Amino acid sequence: MAFTLSTTKTFTNINCSNTPSNITTFKPLKLPLFWPWQKVKMGPLSVSPMGFGTWAWGNQLLWGYQTSMDDQLQQAFELALQNGINLFDTADSYGTGRLNGQSERLLGKFIKDSQVLKGKQNEVVVATKFAAYPWRLTSGQFVNACRASLDRLQIDQLGIGQLHWSTANYAPLQELVLWDGLVAMYEKGLVRAVGVSNYGPQQLVKIHDYLKTRGVPLCSAQVQFSLLSMGKEQLEIKSICDELGVRLISYSPLGLGMLTGKYSSSKLPTGPRSLLFRQILPGLEPLLLAQREIAEKRGKTMPQVAINWCICKGTVPIPGIKSVRNVEDNLGALGWKLTNDEQLQLEYAAKESPKSMIQNIFQTR
Repeated sequence: MAFTLSTTKTFTNINCSNTPSNITTFKPLKLPLFWPWQKVKMGPLSVSPMGFGTWAWGNQLLWGYQTSMDDQLQQAFELALQNGINLFDTADSYGTGRLNGQSERLLGKFIKDSQVLKGKQNEVVVATKFAAYPWRLTSGQFVNACRASLDRLQIDQLGIGQLHWSTANYAPLQELVLWDGLVAMYEKGLVRAVGVSNYGPQQLVKIHDYLKTRGVPLCSAQVQFSLLSMGKEQLEIKSICDELGVRLISYSPLGLGMLTGKYSSSKLPTGPRSLLFRQILPGLEPLLLAQREIAEKRGKTMPQVAINWCICKGTVPIPGIKSVRNVEDNLGALGWKLTNDEQLQLEYAAKESPKSMIQNIFQTR
């Protein structure tokens, strides 16, 4: 039995949920798009098959954030919770200028004020990343950074404490100090698990082995992973994660928006993203055509196809959300799976596209 929601897409899973009494400015999805109790393992944690990223919350330069957006962000957060999402990724460096840390502050406020959680705030898995700033030179300073994040988030313990990037390429002596900082915050009970971000295959194995000697399991590895970012190194990282029992979290699963189908060479986003889009979009026609073909055949949207591909690869994608519409569309990536043939069609089209996403400059080897 199928139900058609306001987004005009058809979904098959059924489970009613209540609408928060204090949110009246949008029409929520009343039927979760997948069974909310379906979770995947991430170390000791059970998380939804997809999480949401909060990079845009507080970022004026790249994403055009304004404080007037906060109500919409809170509504989006509540809608995500209603539909079984329990993983939210943030960072202590998210937020530009005087708004540094704004992402954590907003997420903490939304968790505290949530009408959906109603005293079950500990069911939310918050994964935050700690910047490897050059002035963080002791493990104690890294622990202090964790405590500052907990204060902004208004919680007592993080789900996952993550090292935002490795310093191995430019400050190798600082690297071990940061690893010890992860160990210390784990041993002090400030985090339930630890993870890394932007680690390449070689450095990923090194930190995994080091943490293992300290009795601390590596829970997750977060890298840019999508149909636009599936080169040899990214696939090697995924293979190593599978071998080590580390869950790969795929950030930018929509390629900063290039895989949404919203943009073209004559229709570019505003701000710094337009420079990157101008370079890459003209070479993406084979991939975007394949996405569109599968989306139309499946009754899905292009973003849903791109996110579902990440899920099919065994990763937990964390697309960013800025609005209720983002949440509604992204939720449609759940509750179904691309066939093997469809995955191969997308991957072949990606290889036929002459351009791919530029890798994060902080990603190590």
